[in-house]
Amino acid sequence: MRQIFAGIIALALSATAGLAQSVEDVISQQLEAFNNRDVPKAFGYASPTIKRLFGNPGNFGSMVAQGYPMVWDNSDVRFLDVREAGGSLFQKVLVRDAQGGLHVLEYKMIPVQDSWQIDGVQLMPAPDVGA
Repeated sequence: MRQIFAGIIALALSATAGLAQSVEDVISQQLEAFNNRDVPKAFGYASPTIKRLFGNPGNFGSMVAQGYPMVWDNSDVRFLDVREAGGSLFQKVLVRDAQGGLHVLEYKMIPVQDSWQIDGVQLMPAPDVGA
């Protein structure tokens, strides 16, 4: 019985790791597209709701460049914790901007067909760094 339980846990952990990896892949690919200024490709990772909201890649790119400069010019991307709520995943990501500043973003990810799409990004408060 113990072996069966261990096997079930291993399978669940493997599925969770695969799920997290596919979410990270989508976010990484969109960030890379922004760095390459391939706005149509970056727009392709957005959810249907985001696509309807902005209408076209140009509007979307302008919003990101102006409102999320750390996404528009990003480097040193690190994936932090992920949580589930209401059928969506929320992935925290640490990014370095063009000036070297660090920012924590939370990506709302929704399942769409066989993949994930980005349904919003929120800038999180900077973590307290004690002396």
